[in-house]
Amino acid sequence: MHLFFSLTLILITLIIGCRNNDELTLEKSIYSDPNIEIEARVDDLLSKMTLEEKIGQMVQAERNGIEEGDIKKYKLGSLLSGGGSVPKGNTPKAWVDMYNKFQAEALSTRLTIPLVYGVDAVHGHNNVKGATIFPHNIGLGATFDADLVERVAQITAKEVAATGLDWDFAPCVAVSRDERWGRAYESFGESPELQELLAGAYIRGLQGPNAEMGGKYVIATAKHFIGDGGTDWGTGDAGYIIDRGDLTIDEKSLRAIHLPGYIKAIEENVGTIMASFSSYQGKKMHAHKYLLTDLLKGELGFEGYIISDWEAMNEIAAPTYYDKIVKSVNAGVDMFMEPYRWKELIDVMKKAVDNGDVSIARVDDAVRRILRIKFKAGLFENPLADSEVLNEGSFGSKEHREIAREAVRKSLVLLKNKGNILPLTKDYKVYVSGSNADDIGNQSGGLTIEWQGRSGNITSGTTILDGIKEAIKGHGEVVDDISKADVAIAVIGERPYAEGKGDDGELSLGYQDLLTLQEIKESGKPVVVIMVSGRPLIISDYIDDWDAFVVAWLPGSEGQGVADLIFGDYNFTGKLPVSWPRSIDQLPININDKDYNPLFEYGYGLEMDLED
Repeated sequence: MHLFFSLTLILITLIIGCRNNDELTLEKSIYSDPNIEIEARVDDLLSKMTLEEKIGQMVQAERNGIEEGDIKKYKLGSLLSGGGSVPKGNTPKAWVDMYNKFQAEALSTRLTIPLVYGVDAVHGHNNVKGATIFPHNIGLGATFDADLVERVAQITAKEVAATGLDWDFAPCVAVSRDERWGRAYESFGESPELQELLAGAYIRGLQGPNAEMGGKYVIATAKHFIGDGGTDWGTGDAGYIIDRGDLTIDEKSLRAIHLPGYIKAIEENVGTIMASFSSYQGKKMHAHKYLLTDLLKGELGFEGYIISDWEAMNEIAAPTYYDKIVKSVNAGVDMFMEPYRWKELIDVMKKAVDNGDVSIARVDDAVRRILRIKFKAGLFENPLADSEVLNEGSFGSKEHREIAREAVRKSLVLLKNKGNILPLTKDYKVYVSGSNADDIGNQSGGLTIEWQGRSGNITSGTTILDGIKEAIKGHGEVVDDISKADVAIAVIGERPYAEGKGDDGELSLGYQDLLTLQEIKESGKPVVVIMVSGRPLIISDYIDDWDAFVVAWLPGSEGQGVADLIFGDYNFTGKLPVSWPRSIDQLPININDKDYNPLFEYGYGLEMDLED
């Protein structure tokens, strides 16, 4: 009797268990079924999530800030690689293996919610050795070519996707209003019209024409909301002079100058928007509810999610970390890039909800936005790296580099051409000198392989000197003795820097470059000056000595694009995306200023007289 009862109880338990499992499978199929409308899938998944699982989706940790098992234990929703944070070997295959390992752990959680993995691929997949490195945004701005920018972004997306990653922290749609800013080269230029022209094209290239965000495309990020390029000199935080500073213009001007790029981004269904380190009228953007929630999410109808910038909570004015987080999440930040402090963030969020300082409704809104983009990007259906994108062999390919070379050609601006010295004859004996003539690191600039970038042979590509040698091979030659040269080419400018480390109140030429220019001047040889820099430098005291002056911005890995122009294979088409100041005292100087008297105006650029 006891045996019969026991067997019956076991049988009933198994039947009930099977029924419950069938019901769970049926319920789960709603959010796991790609044929069901995304909002219904989000509703279903959100209804199944615990508070801990929801908070985990709001966290982004650095890959170097976690240990094995943390993703599953804490239900983490996102990881990132900061500048220079790369897997051993730093090859595309190493990135794929790393990504798949992290993703497999995420898929072992109760609800199998995939990670979304972000990276600063701001001019190509610039963290990875061998990637195609494009001109920085200021160079793309000089092209005034939306079709080209879209193609550049498509290649960037494809190379990011080839390494398994889903999310690019690009494009920067800041309107750079002061060249002293260390991030000026991340901006397309000083006018809102340029952002309107290029921001949407860049996002379309990254995400796909219909915002697919998956396969060979990735999730884009419009950054940094809002006004980071217009902050006042001397208001910067964290030891900087202008970066992370305060923007004090009125709201009408804020909307007219700094908002149009974001409107275009939202029209292209950009997946994410990153809040700015900077402040508006004294209030940090990460705590600015009016701008993040009322304007961005409400008035503009942004349906993606807002990601904070790197450790940005540190800069919010509040007595404790708890207060900083409460301010920020209630202002509208949905996901927190807290690379190493993320465990504390989780604890704080739990306490804030328990204390009623953060509502469940605000948490649900944040998580809904994050899940919506994960579904749109196809991460639930294809959570692991697509091996076909990598195996097709286009990463850093000749085809991709040809597009980068085209971008270099179209980004260069000819500002002086005395006596039509350009184009140069290919049978010339050419003397080439200057700090940036033969340095792939310098011509790529900051945010390349490492956060601050680095001089030297840091990745594959063609230096400007290499390009010159190739262009005249079999005709002229590059000589080491200036006395034997027909013409001198001085390639001068800046060394790599990024963000506030590049804030500069002088914008002067370096000592080594001044020596180069003096040597050439004393030789009496005609000189073509090529400037490799992320912004205009003050050259008024020197330019009269130059026969030709070309600004090459930060051209990236394909320096041969420079030689394509100076030897006349193509003509110059680039125009200045910023006003070139006569002196440092003029800054800030921008088109439509009342007293506008730059050395070269916004939009200025010459062409050469080429024979048909």
